[in-house]
Amino acid sequence: MALKGIKVIELAGLAPAPFCGMVLADFGASVIRIDRVGNHFEADCVANGKQSLALNLRHPEGVGILRKLSKNCDVLIEPYRKGVMEKLGIGPTVLLKDNPKLIYARLTGYGQEGKYSARAGHDINYIGISGLLSLFGRFGEKPLFPVNAVADFAGGGLMCALGIILALFERQSSGIGQVVDCNMVEGSAYLGSWLYRSQNLPIWGNPRGKNIIDSGAHFYETYETKDGKFMAVGAIEPQFYKQLLEGLGLTEENVPQFPDFERGKQIFTAKFLEKTQDEWSKIFDGRDACVTPILSLDEAPKHEHNTERKSFIQSWNNGRMVPIPAPILCRTPGESQCVNPPPQRGQQTEMILKDLGYDKDGISKLENDGVIETYKMSKL
Repeated sequence: MALKGIKVIELAGLAPAPFCGMVLADFGASVIRIDRVGNHFEADCVANGKQSLALNLRHPEGVGILRKLSKNCDVLIEPYRKGVMEKLGIGPTVLLKDNPKLIYARLTGYGQEGKYSARAGHDINYIGISGLLSLFGRFGEKPLFPVNAVADFAGGGLMCALGIILALFERQSSGIGQVVDCNMVEGSAYLGSWLYRSQNLPIWGNPRGKNIIDSGAHFYETYETKDGKFMAVGAIEPQFYKQLLEGLGLTEENVPQFPDFERGKQIFTAKFLEKTQDEWSKIFDGRDACVTPILSLDEAPKHEHNTERKSFIQSWNNGRMVPIPAPILCRTPGESQCVNPPPQRGQQTEMILKDLGYDKDGISKLENDGVIETYKMSKL
């Protein structure tokens, strides 16, 4: 795989950092997750294929273990707020001195500088500050956040993975590592570069929910079907709009594309309620009209297109289908680690410490002193 041989340390966190580690692991990197000793809350849903070292970083010996481990690693992913790692004595200045080739990735909400840099936040806050949240929502309604997909995973975890890979690529020529400062405000804003730069185009210029691609137009909208499901319509270009009308049994004389969007919505709403989602899907599968069914997370893996491409794979324990790694590389594609169980907290602690040169007595002492935690398999 593309990242085979790359060694990654991921300090345990929520959502963005684990997703970043997942991306690296799916493309071949070896990822060690540093879990907190005594933390019984397991919230990492994307830990498959990683190893777990349970370590007390508030203990000097725990700090020493991390420093020793990082000397032989390529990447460290850090999800804490500004200053936390420096207070622990394992900030980038220290670790890059130990290992000049290290890529030290800092994944935060607001970055290392600025008024909000030490503040807590979540996806909704970051996209609020980025400007993007102001665009999401219907006319006359308050902004509607798109769950936590934009900041946590696109502007956060994925953007951080990109930064890491860019730094690894640059290291091939320079021979040295660097700090990757990835924050979810700037990552989300950068993700929205086209939205920022396109505001002078005629598709914009009206209040939220009154523009062509923000639910203002009848030809870029979602519609309920007879069976209570929904269809997605994105027939912006005239040739696609023509195919849309033919599929609906309408003509442009009945429903011109411009300018009366509200009347078009009323007609389309009534039309889509005449048939089920499956019936409309069969009609539009044969037309280039930019019309598709809106599928649930359970339905998407079963759709014919996705099954033909094998776009989803079965998870290791509950049968749930999850996405395969993307994009697909023709020679060195990623391999989803979800076929393997996620590590239990401290499951690989003993193995990792032995690799670092600790013997059995030393490991026992570290555990007795509260520096580490090893996984104890429950007996039936």
